[in-house]
Amino acid sequence: MDGVRGKLKELEDNLDALQRFEQYEASDLQQDRRLRWALRYGFLESIQRVIDVARAVVSLKSLGYPKSYDACIRMLRDADLLPEALATNLVKAVGLRNILVHDCLEVDDGELLRSLDQLDDLRTFVSHMAPHLA
Repeated sequence: MDGVRGKLKELEDNLDALQRFEQYEASDLQQDRRLRWALRYGFLESIQRVIDVARAVVSLKSLGYPKSYDACIRMLRDADLLPEALATNLVKAVGLRNILVHDCLEVDDGELLRSLDQLDDLRTFVSHMAPHLA
């Protein structure tokens, strides 16, 4: 389980780094491609860590075989390992990850900056999952 605990630590570190983007405006991202890429990749990697940990806990707890990433989150909710509201927000985050990975929709950088307000959901996920990895 050290690998999964390591992913939780990476997630916490990523969230600290993402928090630093609160100082920027959407216009800053439009003017600086590297800044825009950094924000997008920071979100992408952070949400992927949530997925990785969720999949590991689903497996560890023998909760079943999820058919999708968001199904992992729902399985944790159904097993009372995540509260309903948090699970709902994490499913939305998985949707954002899919947009970032597959580039199927245009990413609104202003909306992404506003999503920084949701980082506490990812921190709360860490606190809910850590006890299950002991």
